[in-house]
Amino acid sequence: MDIRQKFLNYFQRKGHTLNASSPLVPIDDDGTLMFVNAGMVPFKSIFTGTAPIPTPPRATSSQTCLRAGGKHNDLDNVGYTARHHTLFEMLGNFSFGNYFKEDAIAYAWEFITSEKYLNLPVDKIWVTVHENDDEAYELWQKHISKDRIMKFDDKENFWAMGDTGACGPCSEIFYDQGAEHFSGKEDYLGGEGDRFLEIWNLVFMQYERDAEGNLNPLPKPSIDTGMGLERVVAIKEGELNNYHSSLFMPFIDKLGELVGMPYNYSTDNSASYRVIADHLRSCSFLLAQGVNFDKDGRGYVLRRIMRRAIRHGYLLGLREPFMYKLVDVLVETMGEQYSYLPQRAESIKTSMKLEEERFFRTIEDGIKLFNAELENTTDIFDGEIAFKLNDTYGFPLDLTEDMLREENIKLDIDAFNKKLETQKTQSKANWKGTGDAAQSGDFKSIKESFGVNEFVGYEETTAEATVLALLDEDFKQVDSVDGKGWVYLSKTPFYAESGGQTGDSGTITVGRGAPSPTIKALDTKKFLDMNLSEVEGSLEIGDKITAIVDPKRAEIEKHHSATHLLHAGLRELLGEHIAQAGSLNDDKRLRFDFSHPQAMTTKEIAKVEAWVNDKINRNISRKTEVMSVDDARDSGAMALFGEKYGDEVRVVSFADNSVELCGGTHVNSASEIGLFMITKESGVSAGVRRIEAICGNSAITEVNTLRNSLVEIKTELKNQNPIAGITKLKEQIKTLKVELQTALNSTKKELTASEINGVTVIVDEVETGDIKELIDEAKNKYPSVAIMLFQKKGKKVMI
Repeated sequence: MDIRQKFLNYFQRKGHTLNASSPLVPIDDDGTLMFVNAGMVPFKSIFTGTAPIPTPPRATSSQTCLRAGGKHNDLDNVGYTARHHTLFEMLGNFSFGNYFKEDAIAYAWEFITSEKYLNLPVDKIWVTVHENDDEAYELWQKHISKDRIMKFDDKENFWAMGDTGACGPCSEIFYDQGAEHFSGKEDYLGGEGDRFLEIWNLVFMQYERDAEGNLNPLPKPSIDTGMGLERVVAIKEGELNNYHSSLFMPFIDKLGELVGMPYNYSTDNSASYRVIADHLRSCSFLLAQGVNFDKDGRGYVLRRIMRRAIRHGYLLGLREPFMYKLVDVLVETMGEQYSYLPQRAESIKTSMKLEEERFFRTIEDGIKLFNAELENTTDIFDGEIAFKLNDTYGFPLDLTEDMLREENIKLDIDAFNKKLETQKTQSKANWKGTGDAAQSGDFKSIKESFGVNEFVGYEETTAEATVLALLDEDFKQVDSVDGKGWVYLSKTPFYAESGGQTGDSGTITVGRGAPSPTIKALDTKKFLDMNLSEVEGSLEIGDKITAIVDPKRAEIEKHHSATHLLHAGLRELLGEHIAQAGSLNDDKRLRFDFSHPQAMTTKEIAKVEAWVNDKINRNISRKTEVMSVDDARDSGAMALFGEKYGDEVRVVSFADNSVELCGGTHVNSASEIGLFMITKESGVSAGVRRIEAICGNSAITEVNTLRNSLVEIKTELKNQNPIAGITKLKEQIKTLKVELQTALNSTKKELTASEINGVTVIVDEVETGDIKELIDEAKNKYPSVAIMLFQKKGKKVMI
């Protein structure tokens, strides 16, 4: 039974738009979230009112979520409970000011109890509502008896997005797993036990909480729900533990093969199997979506999850990399739903293996240090030792705390934090979002009034348009701009920065009579999918204008197209594990980050450069097709995570080996790129390399510079072959050094020595020679000696 698909199909039939799972790294990063931690996060801007309500005003999704840091952090519980995970899928249906409590409750009840859907027994269902939500209490009684509806206070049944903003009461649906299985003191409805398992939460967003804490009714109340896929699958399969369901057991079974010991729930080491099974999913998804192991930010979270898994493998007796061997099973299990997993499987395995090798090299020494300190610890583990484990041996704090928890010992966290304060501050700054005025700009009203403006820049670099809206430098709507501001045109040839391609600049000419004023277009960016250009000059709403893209766009396109060829060349020459980890294309250069375990050799760099130039010389035509996202992925086109793709996408190809989803602008044929030159290859972070390159006019300028330098060198060498001339100069310098040393030795002063109480004493002034060398000679000559030498160096005296 494909519960995920049944859920999505059900709500599509109810008029909901299907939304694909967004990347775990929030696309619209406002600095409040490190990862998507709930199904509503991709719709946050709609709920907060900064984005307009879509049509239709209802949506459904199966959203991957990650909880391994910040306010929502389940990492400590993962593997030790039946229901906690770092990565999980949240099934959700959402109403944006459309239907409310009655329909939300009816939909949930039908899906849970109908024979066509989950078909859960009614006598196993319990519901909770907020103690003051009489409406929900009455509505539920249409479906379930009053004695199975419980009321709870704000702590249990009130949901808020933050201290201020949209909020409201919620209604949770529980499944009773049976008193015969659970009889602990917390196994009651609302308790911490596992008997009553929450499977679905219906949030009724009907208030706006202001800074004073007042609840003001929203004009258009909304619905936000979340059902845990892992929990429901376990229930339907008759399992009391999520990890025993078909979503996790394939990983656990494979791990048992690697360990040489099948999984047994009743053994002391069973938690290690579950930890690894969970962490395999989160690490694989993060790596597939472009997050890489690093010392801070999101990369640090990935590293600590991975190293926690490796350590549990170590507890199971594994002494060499093993996580990467589980990736193929993950692809078999989840690859059909998430097509990027099989596409990036080799890259995931390569990155994992490299990180495992890194950690296995230090894990034994770290555990020895931990155990040595443990022997001297009774209640509190030394925080400075914990820091050393982190800083020297790569043990994340969570891992050390995990190890201590198994020994019932606490950590001196204050001492640890003092040592780690600098790194924590840096980490926080590393993932913090923009936080600028753009987050609260007047974009919603513009989009509601005019929709998304047309980008005509694929075909034209000049366009006549009308000024529909203007914003000042703080992104607030104004009637006119005199100086700097932002313009929203009815249609625009200016490309907005995205996909690594920088935004266009250019000029805007206003037709208000002669002479026509000219306005500078400084940059172009996207806000709520609309193209807005930053301008400097005088503009008014309603102005009829002519927008002209700066000619340097042609150079940007050359570098962008060269990046596509570079990506293809790296994959063909270095392997299918190569995956893009970021890029930049402007009119002067390109920068391409990619997953690769080690530095490229000089020979490899030369091969890649030659491969790209060969494709340029073949004058391969660029082909662009517009198709659905699914068709594009089925065709093998590579997509970049973190980029927004609509229902239809542009697929850009340069022959069969370079096919990518890309909304950027490109040259018409490869020969327009001109000469391609790699200028630098370097490391960015663990397992991520960077290539910097130039082409077009930048390459011509570089070649001319190199040629002029070569002419100067040949002139200095009296037109000799440069290599032969430099070799000859090096030989001459070597000969002169020998002659100079011989001359110095012949004029070297004999140091004056005297004896005091059996010790040779030398105090002297020397005019030439190396003082250190003279001292070494004296030390070799006399078995016991005290020396002080003086030497004048200009106005200074060396002692």
